[in-house]
Amino acid sequence: MRIVSGIQPTGNLHLGNYIGAIRRWAAMQDEAECFYFLADLHAITVYVSPDELRSNVREMAGALLACGIDPERSVLFNHARVAAHAEMAWLLSCVARIGWLNRMTQFKEKSGKNREGVSVGLYSYPILQAADVLLYQATHVPVGEDQKQHVELIRDIATKFHNDYGQEVFTLPDAHIGETGARIMSLRDGTAKMSKSDPSDMSRINLIDDSDTVAQKIRKAKTDAEPLPDSFDALDGRPEARNLVTIYAALSDRTPQSVVEEHSGQGFGAFKPKLAELLVETLRPIAARLNDYRAHPDAVDSVLERGAERAAAVAAPTLSAAYKAMGLFARH
Repeated sequence: MRIVSGIQPTGNLHLGNYIGAIRRWAAMQDEAECFYFLADLHAITVYVSPDELRSNVREMAGALLACGIDPERSVLFNHARVAAHAEMAWLLSCVARIGWLNRMTQFKEKSGKNREGVSVGLYSYPILQAADVLLYQATHVPVGEDQKQHVELIRDIATKFHNDYGQEVFTLPDAHIGETGARIMSLRDGTAKMSKSDPSDMSRINLIDDSDTVAQKIRKAKTDAEPLPDSFDALDGRPEARNLVTIYAALSDRTPQSVVEEHSGQGFGAFKPKLAELLVETLRPIAARLNDYRAHPDAVDSVLERGAERAAAVAAPTLSAAYKAMGLFARH
């Protein structure tokens, strides 16, 4: 089993990133061979200043390390350091069909009403995603339900390559869907995902928030006046209440049903302090490790450089095989 997954270096990680992806990444290190990358080539599909991008890559890498990604058990790198990603993306863009990209729902969401004014890279980034995965012969890609379409596209591109050139160069990956409860919502609006782009910092728990800030954000999190029921299903229609129970369940490695059973009949005046304490105890050591990595950026760069060397060595045979299958003369 080989896992490949990436995350865009867009600044501070928040609780939604941690529960939805990073905790799973750390756990998977015991189950599979893992390749995790900072997707800086994806980040430049919209303009970002060079200094900010470099800072974000280091910040995100430090956060991943602080959350338990072990460079001795995983390959951690930023993929601009591995030229094979850009090379493979071009090869695959000559195989993928425009009609396939036109059906990708995330481009429609990201481009909004200014579709003609966005970069070509934002339109074609699913092809770079395919390169990211296929280069390493991944067997599984950790995604949420909303990302399954991207894995299906990766499989379609690989299958067409095999049919066109008569050689099976790539492994067809399967989607590795996260467990129920991985989708963490805003503390101010239980119908919207927790997001760094939300203008209100009170909508999210940042991994670098200190204990007092975490407690304050939970205390002021939007809820309702009703007590907790004895059934998690009874929280349908109460999105903010459902979200806080989901967070508690995820951090305590319990089912949401067991959480509501334990706290049935209690109001949020009693539940919130318990959730805040659990969050503080979970995030305090992560924040301490992250601050240490921030103080030693050279150590983070060293991890990424070593990871890129390992990643490039694994990617090289696949890239070479793709060039050969297509009839291209290359130095690989």
